[in-house]
Amino acid sequence: MQIPKGATVAVVDGQKLSLFENGGDAASPKLNALPMGDINTDNKSGGSGHTSSAANPDDDTQDEDGFVAGVVDVLNKRAIAGKISDIIIVAAPRALGEMRKHYHVKLKEALVGELSKDLTGQTSADIEKAIAAA
Repeated sequence: MQIPKGATVAVVDGQKLSLFENGGDAASPKLNALPMGDINTDNKSGGSGHTSSAANPDDDTQDEDGFVAGVVDVLNKRAIAGKISDIIIVAAPRALGEMRKHYHVKLKEALVGELSKDLTGQTSADIEKAIAAA
């Protein structure tokens, strides 16, 4: 998969978000780190008032879901504001599944591709290679 010039690349797992912008072109990507605001982790997919039990996700899972929903909230706001025209989302498989539940139509329109892989903590060069191979 190619990374369009100026595209945003979001690398996510249940606890960490790294944002990049392609400062190169599609043939020779160069991911540059982007600043990001605070992530609101209050949005738990399990619903408010739910507690952990055998039938419900554990606290760690609920925390991860809340973080992931907060990440999508940030991405949605940027897409709605016109700050994201193209985006590639690279996320751990479980996080990616949770993220898809929260995509705004504007974010979906900007979505160039998704990579279901945990690359948090990897270098930008490793992320570029993984996307190119996808």
